[in-house]
Amino acid sequence: MAAPRYDHLTSSGRIGPMVLPNRMLLTAMGAGLAEADGTCGERLRAFHSRQAEGGIGLVTLGVVGVGWPIGSNMKGQPALSEDRHIAGLAQLARAVQAHGSRFAVQLHFGGLVAMEDMLAGRPAWTPSLPVMIDGDMMAGFLEEEAAVAPFFQLSDVRYKVMTRADIAELVAMFGAAATRAREAGVDGIEIHAGHGYIISSFLSPATNRRDDEYGGSVANRARLLVEIIRAVREGAGPEIAVWCKIDTEEYEREGGIRLHHALETARLAEAAGAQAITVTANHETSRGALHSGSHTPHEPGLNIPKAAAIKAAVSVPVIVSGRIEPAVAESIIARGEADFLAMGRKMLADPSLPAKVANGRAESILPCIYCYTCISAIYLGDSVRCAVNPETAFEQDAWLEPTANPKHVAVIGGGPAGLEAARRLRLRGHRVTLFERAAVLGGTLRFASIAYDPNERLLDWLIREVEAADIDARLNTEATVETVRALGIDEIVVASGARRDLCRLPGDDLPHVLNGDDLRRLMLGEAPAPGRKKLGWSARAAAKLASATGATALPSVVRAATKTWMPLGDEIVIVGGDLVGLELAEFLAHRGRRVTIIDEAAKFGRGLQVVRRWRILDELRDAGVNFHPSVRNIQIGKDAVRAESVEGANLEWRADNVLVAKGAGSDDRLAEAFRAGGFTPHIIGDAGGIGFVEGAMRSAATVARTL
Repeated sequence: MAAPRYDHLTSSGRIGPMVLPNRMLLTAMGAGLAEADGTCGERLRAFHSRQAEGGIGLVTLGVVGVGWPIGSNMKGQPALSEDRHIAGLAQLARAVQAHGSRFAVQLHFGGLVAMEDMLAGRPAWTPSLPVMIDGDMMAGFLEEEAAVAPFFQLSDVRYKVMTRADIAELVAMFGAAATRAREAGVDGIEIHAGHGYIISSFLSPATNRRDDEYGGSVANRARLLVEIIRAVREGAGPEIAVWCKIDTEEYEREGGIRLHHALETARLAEAAGAQAITVTANHETSRGALHSGSHTPHEPGLNIPKAAAIKAAVSVPVIVSGRIEPAVAESIIARGEADFLAMGRKMLADPSLPAKVANGRAESILPCIYCYTCISAIYLGDSVRCAVNPETAFEQDAWLEPTANPKHVAVIGGGPAGLEAARRLRLRGHRVTLFERAAVLGGTLRFASIAYDPNERLLDWLIREVEAADIDARLNTEATVETVRALGIDEIVVASGARRDLCRLPGDDLPHVLNGDDLRRLMLGEAPAPGRKKLGWSARAAAKLASATGATALPSVVRAATKTWMPLGDEIVIVGGDLVGLELAEFLAHRGRRVTIIDEAAKFGRGLQVVRRWRILDELRDAGVNFHPSVRNIQIGKDAVRAESVEGANLEWRADNVLVAKGAGSDDRLAEAFRAGGFTPHIIGDAGGIGFVEGAMRSAATVARTL
């Protein structure tokens, strides 16, 4: 089959005076990688240089503070508020441009979202005093997250309602930063007028209730943006492209920005001199689920229709982003609904994405699984990182340096950790033998792909990479001390996975009760563990038949088939409210089951990053799933599960089946066997402690780097 063509994505494009080599852009993002004084250092240069090396048309350095430290919203934020910031930015610009990419800065002032102002006791700048709205966002943090998240460190927040003199000062800050950007040698400047930051708060009727010339009509609310565009154009000069990023919707914010406001704002911005419009969106921030429902959406292509509307209203190029696959972007550009695709999460997962698209190797792109690890890290006051790509934000480290001492390495276990370790070890020049006791590769990731389909793309990628890497993969093979010694193995990496039988409850031996391992074996058509023959013979026979025909080897087939039939009753009680329990609940609720989740824990969702946790909890409530945290003395009967509330009240839930989705833990039994045999094994993945996808990929990369 011929590789798909991306003639539009790979064609050159223009924004004002800036000519871009292709239509793929790195969207500006707050990565938290600048130095403590706002300068651009080695870590930030390595981060963006790697993206430029990967063929991106434009790198935009995000949230560059024009008034830093005033108006800053995060640790590690780059700045252009003083001349001393120019030198580091110039080095970064040259590093990016050396790879053929163009380089831009996104000028920013936090306003109502200036977290660093609030933490330092400085007043947050605002067009009007804000109206506080209660929501569920704060309740979604776990205790250990609340201990570090900046939101929980705020007290006595003060506000500065801006006077005309303050507005003039702010406009001057943007103009001066543009001049410094020009001196640093940038190719473009994006003005951040979205996401609730200062310009956005002036544009939004929900936050701008002024009665002077900066409030009221759209033209008045856009006056600040217009003045800033003109000041930036003047500071930048004629050879640097200038554009702005605007919200086209504030989802579920009462009285907020709507598309008709954005259309008028876009026209006003173009008239003021903006040479492109970046389309984005904002949301009611008090609602946790909406943090993955606007500018960084869980729904693919959420903002494409808004971009098409803006494109029809202006004559300058339009930049669109928000979970858009390259093939979709190709068709959008072909239809004239946008001009450029901006990517954030995808570029964190695989900075070589543009080059792979251009070279006909799109299938080799390491996929983002939309787990929100990257953004959640920022919410917790950390710098950006990626669950599937451990190198992201650590590009200055040597990850795949060719080894000077090639060894024969046995990797035991073909789950995500084992596959990633095998792949990386082979790339470094080691000889690799991979042992997997099952008939297919994938391990627990294959089961996780049934419940959460983005995982399947990662599963497929890992298997393809291993199959293409000259790795001796031995399926249906148990690794023993004897077999490994007979092969002359030099090093052993144990990636055999977790134990999933550590939670014992009264009644868990009943035939309608399945633990995580039982369910995984059933869904994948594997034989039950000794002494764990659960459900009826017909269910086991159906699963075995599916395995024999190869159906269970494809998570997508299992997902589709289970919408018609599953060997589970209508009333399901899940014991365990962490990641596995919640994903199972979502999977079952979408297949018509009535689901109740119970747990001793006070909060559900451990193992999920906070931004994704907000969404899945919200979706489960909408699907009618019942939550019962903080229960105790759980007992399973033949047709019901019983427990006690914290207050001591008796609780009971009818159950056709009970799924015990907890009790997983590290498993060093295989490693101990090899130690006893005289080897020194390296343990990775869940065998060394439950870490889910991120733990698997990161531990694999760390071991592969050191051997």
